[in-house]
Amino acid sequence: MNVLPQNERPLDGLLVVDFSQFLSGPLCGLKLADLGARVIKVERPGAGDLCRNLYLSPTDIDGDNSLFHAINRNKESITADLRNPDDRAALVELLKSADVMIQNFRPGVIERQGFGYEDVAAINPRIVYGSISGYGEEGPWKDLPGQDLLAQARSGLLWLTGNADHAPMPMGLAVADMLAGGALAQGILAALVGRGIHGRGAHVQTSLLEAMIDFQFEVLSTHLNDGQRLPQRSAVNGAHAYLGAPYGVYETQDGFLALAMTPSLKTLADLLGVAGLEPYYDNPTAMMEQRDAIKTTLANQLKTRPTQDWLSVLQPADIWCAEVLDWKQLRASEAYKLLDLEQTITRNGTVNLAALRAPIRINGSTLKSGRAAPELGQDTESVLAPFLPRAPKQ
Repeated sequence: MNVLPQNERPLDGLLVVDFSQFLSGPLCGLKLADLGARVIKVERPGAGDLCRNLYLSPTDIDGDNSLFHAINRNKESITADLRNPDDRAALVELLKSADVMIQNFRPGVIERQGFGYEDVAAINPRIVYGSISGYGEEGPWKDLPGQDLLAQARSGLLWLTGNADHAPMPMGLAVADMLAGGALAQGILAALVGRGIHGRGAHVQTSLLEAMIDFQFEVLSTHLNDGQRLPQRSAVNGAHAYLGAPYGVYETQDGFLALAMTPSLKTLADLLGVAGLEPYYDNPTAMMEQRDAIKTTLANQLKTRPTQDWLSVLQPADIWCAEVLDWKQLRASEAYKLLDLEQTITRNGTVNLAALRAPIRINGSTLKSGRAAPELGQDTESVLAPFLPRAPKQ
């Protein structure tokens, strides 16, 4: 696929000053950068963003871990000591020309440094200021660590996944961070559109908890309007607490098969050649009330043949199903290859890093970018020199 040139990207010319660390705020900055914004990452001298040393695996790429590279590509980095008057003055001047500022410190921290929303809006009333907290800016949880697993645990999400006899099960991803970063990017983009209409800046706020609650809005809406009864997870092949049989993932002779929707239980049973489900055919509530019994019967039959055999029978009959792929199998598929999702970016002209592109396309072109995550402070002099009598110390 073609790559959209920088000057055709919708946020080209937009300046974002990003004070955030770890995942949620930097993910928001990454989304804006891929759309064309110039994102300047503000880091502490010496240490930088703590994410630089948050290793998911032993993989070290040019002095930083793979996670930092993934979430901070396509950005610039400056270092600034917020206790240094010259550095503070330079940041104030930089923010005067900025369109967006991002921060994800605990409530009160950035305010004590003099860069809270009220302070920044006073020097730049048109700025769109984005904040991510763990649990909001008020209340008994506001000072608790805003960490992904902890937010998942408090959100109720862990009780939706797995079988009925399983312990609470977190997702295998930093889903709270990712969703909060995406929500903030959405809010910032909306505020920028609003600024174009009425000329005013805005303070856009979200939290890990709000993002997790929004993630569950479908099932929580059911809960709130269903006598506030808690859902019961299936004891067999649990996949969705509110959906009946056959919804789930089943073991086959050589792998696993995901089964979602079917025209009728009889149709599915006939195609699978399974007996014993006849008592449930004419019972419209059986798919939920007898969910575990139905799933057990289906599970026993699906183990008898390979996955592709079942797909060849079920897919032509419009049974919604899919093979369960690992990453290696996914990347080998033609569908994945046609989407052109991968890219190679280079740091210092010599270090190559495999990366993924942004998940959207504009006018048929992707938003790939060859700029790698910055070295700590590599852009300090070029960015802050106009605002300083001297370059800040690294």
